[in-house]
Amino acid sequence: MIALEAHPEGTILPVRAHAGARRNSIEGTRAGNLQVSVTQAPEKGKANKAIVALLAESFGLRKSQIELVSGERSPQKRFLIRAIAPAELRARIRPALEKPSTAND
Repeated sequence: MIALEAHPEGTILPVRAHAGARRNSIEGTRAGNLQVSVTQAPEKGKANKAIVALLAESFGLRKSQIELVSGERSPQKRFLIRAIAPAELRARIRPALEKPSTAND
């Protein structure tokens, strides 16, 4: 189970990222984190932008609702998902975990 945290502006989503992967996808969960893979290299924020795009597409959100709050240069990241309560975000994550993502850049 993902360790979502309530935040005054929405929900904090913990993510474990793998940059430079073969495809963009949500891989599952591990140790309370959502595991994601993106094809972008971890340089100059490209992978972080790709993760934001993947999360937005997978959860039916606007990219502007998603903000990286910690872990800019680390595989362990925390994103603020604005205007979404933890229960609603959990409901949006569930279908994304059941099917492979098709987002490829």
